[in-house]
Amino acid sequence: MKASRLLHLLLLLQTRPRITTAELAARLEVSRRTVLRDVEALSAAGVPVYAERGRNGGIVLLPGARLNASHLEPPELEALSVTGLDSEQLERLGLGTAHRTAVRKIAARQAAAPGVSDLARLADLVIIDSTAWLTEPRAGVEVADLASTLRRRRRLRILYRRSAEETASPQVVDPYGLVGKSGRWYLVADDHGAGRLFALERLTAYEALEEPAALRPEQTLQTTWSELKQRTESPGSTEVSVRLRSSRLDLARRILGGRIREASGTEDEWCALVIRYPDVESVRQLLQFGDHIEVLAPETARARMHQLAAALAENHRPR
Repeated sequence: MKASRLLHLLLLLQTRPRITTAELAARLEVSRRTVLRDVEALSAAGVPVYAERGRNGGIVLLPGARLNASHLEPPELEALSVTGLDSEQLERLGLGTAHRTAVRKIAARQAAAPGVSDLARLADLVIIDSTAWLTEPRAGVEVADLASTLRRRRRLRILYRRSAEETASPQVVDPYGLVGKSGRWYLVADDHGAGRLFALERLTAYEALEEPAALRPEQTLQTTWSELKQRTESPGSTEVSVRLRSSRLDLARRILGGRIREASGTEDEWCALVIRYPDVESVRQLLQFGDHIEVLAPETARARMHQLAAALAENHRPR
């Protein structure tokens, strides 16, 4: 703990050569007395850092005295290599501390570069939040523990509940790795030689077996994920023609995404859309637009929408 704190203190001094003892104590979450003891320890070890007394005093690092902050430790390199993960996801993978240390080293290195101090850092201007809106933490296996298990490249016996089932059942899979998508975690694995996604909130237990994972030749986590992602997001071949209130067009584009093949304006504040689905049953997704939408064709889709709406109205009959 002390070694980590000393490193943090040095990295702070590299970004600002003079910092007050009170500010350092606040940044390091220790007392001012502890900061002074740390400075004495660094000075005794040969680091050109000292404490200045007086009104304008503080902790000072001599100009030109810098750590080689470009040397990142293996855990720090791993933390930076899994780009796109937020702080909560990094913590669940056990990489939170390593990521913070790596970021501090990079900040110290950037501060030393000519002209960089005159520009705002992109990290201060851009935020990437990969969590979904309005989600709550779901119960499931611990991501960091599972990731550690997957390093052995062994087959897994998992206890998994499919979305249409009430109870979990055991099965053996050959894992490629983990994917974080829109705030949810998935295990990507081969199931009887075919790639599948397993949502971690429905994976209740797992066990690494002794035999190596029998993965398909030349397949990786990236190639398998791309295949599954394309299959999941494929718009389908069933074309459904609808008319939608123009005021709901932006919402439709956000919800339906690439399923909208074309959109055109019509009179009376309505617009025409052609939506692609894998089958007619998928039109139930359109119920969320309420009376702002009307399915026009094919007739099978219109009839199914009528059945679904009638059932919904029956369920909400006044008591």
